[in-house]
Amino acid sequence: MFSRRSLLSLLGLSILELSSLKVLSISKNSSNGMTLIKPNSLKENDIVGVVAPGTAVPSPDDLFRAKEILSKLNLRAKFSSNISKGTNYRTRSIQERLDDLMNMFLDKDVRAIFCIRGGYGSGQLLDKIDYSIIRNNPKIFVGYSDITALHIAFNKFARIVTFHGPVLLSPFSRYTFELLRNLLFGKEKQPKIQNPFETETIRSTHYIRTIKTGKAQGIVVGGNLSIICSLLGTPFEYDFNDTILVLEDVQEEPYRIDRMLNQLRLAGIFKKVNGLIFGECNDCVPSTQNVWDFSLGEVLDNYFSNLNKPSFYGLCIGHTSDQATFPIGVAAEIDAEKGTLTYLDNILD
Repeated sequence: MFSRRSLLSLLGLSILELSSLKVLSISKNSSNGMTLIKPNSLKENDIVGVVAPGTAVPSPDDLFRAKEILSKLNLRAKFSSNISKGTNYRTRSIQERLDDLMNMFLDKDVRAIFCIRGGYGSGQLLDKIDYSIIRNNPKIFVGYSDITALHIAFNKFARIVTFHGPVLLSPFSRYTFELLRNLLFGKEKQPKIQNPFETETIRSTHYIRTIKTGKAQGIVVGGNLSIICSLLGTPFEYDFNDTILVLEDVQEEPYRIDRMLNQLRLAGIFKKVNGLIFGECNDCVPSTQNVWDFSLGEVLDNYFSNLNKPSFYGLCIGHTSDQATFPIGVAAEIDAEKGTLTYLDNILD
């Protein structure tokens, strides 16, 4: 008679392997054969689910500020149950954060899901998510920074369009607010993402620097560089083939940016993409005035200028005072000289 241990040994399955079967099955069935789903656009008075997949938001003032933005969008807020429980990401369990997220997808009254902040911890949810629920209940999903992990997973395993854009505690300049509203309410079906026009300044507040001239088309993927690198070599990495890769980060010294871009290079990512955009990063500077350190511009040129693929620096995405929202998963064209990303297909139904 076989013992339980003998039976597991015979089958070649450990308890750890059993728990990973869900991820492996997802990996085999990722985006292959699945059509892309575009969520419906928003209408005034729609209910928006507000979640914090990473760090908690215990302050009632922060909840007020989030609700204020939604009110100005003429939307109604529904906060997840555990959004304010404790502080940081460690005081809520993975299951609590997962439940908050999935309940918003299951809630038939909720028309979109906005992240209130990033922080840390979203990546811990990836192998626990039932992606069939997301695919069967497609909704606008908005966030950035740590939320990049969810954008990647939703793109790959649920095949829905998501939106890399401000969290509800972002500064929300007029540019940020109006672009978000126009995209999500369907006023710009095939948007052109570009920096705000400036008429009153001599020197550009948000400048575009072309690294390699040219135009290219591809499926838009991207987000926070640190998060993208952290998921390389796992089932939860983008399919980079024939894409426009849009990257951003914050408070990373140039040598750290160099290290992450080198990781992408060694992984063969730059050979797969058709074009590259690196977002504005005003605080990506050396911590000391060491003459041996490269500047951020030198680092980007070292990696992008010899690729023979269109690339530019400076698009207002991610951790910037003016923040553009850009859809992930839809075809677009990069124009590296003009510093634009123009979508070639409708971004919403």
